[in-house]
Amino acid sequence: DITNKRTREAMGRKKNTSISAKVVEETVPDDDMEEEDEEEEEEVAYLQVDTGDIVKLKQILDETVVAALVDSEEEDSLALSEDHGLDNIKLFLMTLGCVFAMFAQFAPLPFPDSRFVLGACCATYFLISGVLQLMTTFLDKDCIMITKPVSSDIIKKHKMDASKNKDISKYGLRVRTQLPKFSEFFTVILEFQDMDNTPFVKQTWSVGKFFDVEGMFDEYGLVEQVEMLFRRFGQGNFDTEDDGTNMGNSSKQTKTTKKVKKT
Repeated sequence: DITNKRTREAMGRKKNTSISAKVVEETVPDDDMEEEDEEEEEEVAYLQVDTGDIVKLKQILDETVVAALVDSEEEDSLALSEDHGLDNIKLFLMTLGCVFAMFAQFAPLPFPDSRFVLGACCATYFLISGVLQLMTTFLDKDCIMITKPVSSDIIKKHKMDASKNKDISKYGLRVRTQLPKFSEFFTVILEFQDMDNTPFVKQTWSVGKFFDVEGMFDEYGLVEQVEMLFRRFGQGNFDTEDDGTNMGNSSKQTKTTKKVKKT
């Protein structure tokens, strides 16, 4: 009896061990699959911005607009070439002003004898600063970027009809943005650089379209909207002053409402 009892206990232990081994064998693959799924998932990091800070808010929006036009990381990105001509001129003037300021500060001349040199350097510095301020006021205005003419490769890549907008390969683009003080509406304007009476496209969105209540910024949403605006400009679907400001899809909704009323 004692021998039979020990035999039954040994068989029970073997049975329990085999069952636990099967459970481990079944659960291990599930853990591996979960780890693989977590590795495959791409984490999207949203930038949080204080929406009450208008300066910071517009800076983030402007940087995203520029990135949407010139970024070349994605295969379907626009990848336009930025024209740094005006920026280089301003950088040269800034450097020249700094040179005069440094000469006035570190020139090895005693003070009584160097007052005319100091006066000339200070006058030149303030003159250059005034020229830079005039350039910002009358040339830059609300412009955040100037591009070079769109290349034929980009036109073919995005399947734009060059016959509808022949000037797009002759003139660079002037990108303008507007966010009035105490306003929630952000406007992007695309037009030709150095062209009289240039055609343009304009789109206005509420910043609430790209920011939630916690200030999380939907960068990809704004990039998509800017790319759509550029493609409309490339196809020659320009706006006019009589069209007013496009507010998302509000213009389409207004036209639909008018048609319903007529019927």
